[in-house]
Amino acid sequence: MGTKKNFVLDTNVILHDYDCLSNFQENDVYIPITALVELDRFKKGSEQINYNARKFVRELDALTSNDFYLKGASLGGGKGTLYIVADTEYHAKVALSFPERIPDHRILSCAMTVSERQSGIKTILVTKDINMRMKARSLGIMVEDYHTDKVEDIDIFEKAQETYSCIDAEFIDSFYVNQEGIPLEHFKTKYPRINLSANDCCILESEQNSVLVRYNPFTGNVKKIEKGTPNYGIQARNNEQKFAMEILNDPDIKLVGITGKAGTGKTLLALAAALKQSKRYKQILLARPIVALANKDIGYLPGSEKDKVAPYMQPLFDNLNVIKGQFPPNSKDAHNIDEMQKNNQLIIEALAFIRGRSLADTFCIVDEAQNLTPHEIKTIITRTGEGTKMVFTGDVQQIDSPYLDMQSNGLAYMIDRMKGQNIFAHVNLVKGERSKLAELAADLL
Repeated sequence: MGTKKNFVLDTNVILHDYDCLSNFQENDVYIPITALVELDRFKKGSEQINYNARKFVRELDALTSNDFYLKGASLGGGKGTLYIVADTEYHAKVALSFPERIPDHRILSCAMTVSERQSGIKTILVTKDINMRMKARSLGIMVEDYHTDKVEDIDIFEKAQETYSCIDAEFIDSFYVNQEGIPLEHFKTKYPRINLSANDCCILESEQNSVLVRYNPFTGNVKKIEKGTPNYGIQARNNEQKFAMEILNDPDIKLVGITGKAGTGKTLLALAAALKQSKRYKQILLARPIVALANKDIGYLPGSEKDKVAPYMQPLFDNLNVIKGQFPPNSKDAHNIDEMQKNNQLIIEALAFIRGRSLADTFCIVDEAQNLTPHEIKTIITRTGEGTKMVFTGDVQQIDSPYLDMQSNGLAYMIDRMKGQNIFAHVNLVKGERSKLAELAADLL
């Protein structure tokens, strides 16, 4: 237990994690009254952010009593005390730099006032807004990001699966001879330097030969990855895509994370695998969150709800058209895709439209998952029913949400927490396959 501190919370921390009050150990937590006023704007709606606002307010109501103004409220055994800061004037030092009394500046004023009133205790403003942190530092206010759900190891999103060299050629040959694979215990005895978790894929190389393998936790064996047949006309173009197809085609793996830069084939591979296995599932659901650009809300767009979200869904239809383009227009495979869409066996829609549904016997693909918070990811996964496979795809370096980054987005958080679970697998795609120009742009621009 360290020295006790005071934490002042920005509104975006509450909206990011409604359970944030339980994560400050023995320290006291201060909520500016401005934050409660801001929460009022988010209480109505069906998005995760609206749910978080309502959930937090209900928990706040359960914590507080009529004497809350005088004594604050205990956050539980071994934890600190919660206070609402409602009686502060706009701080003169803040007014000199930021005369406009917008909510952000009022919260800065509150943090400075708490710091001065509790001068013997370190006071820290917690905010997920980068610009807010810069403003706080310019005023001499101690400030930090909300670290509870941050992922420390982000190297996995910058490299392909491991390649291990100096492997005995005869050992590699044994993978080609033994179709069932080699028991993990034997593999570890032979090469203890190679640490494989559940569903990890890697390349083994000698001077003469090489092999792509995956540790299958259900059989306990490290097995050669077969080239396999194309998934609905889509063939893997590189080793990373072979790894992705291996885990996407395995029905025992119920949760998959596919990451990689633009043009690496994340969504295309997932959709092709879903179509190949369409007889196994009652429905294929392809969805993505709506993140409006240039501060424009979808309410600005004309038409019904479906019309409004159609432009955001177009990249998903583009992937479907790529697959359909592998076949002649009158072919059986192209006809099957059209029939699946007509019968609602293949649905492409905004993620908000599936919120609250129970997903049973569904191959569900969530695209652009890097724009989801950890709570949103959890909400989606906990809707999973029997017989469902969930695939999350995204590029953690292309985040459109102002309050998420490579370490705090839901996709990275899920991959970090789920690693090692038998029913989970992650593959990071590095090599772009859209075109040489697209890969060059992704690397250099």
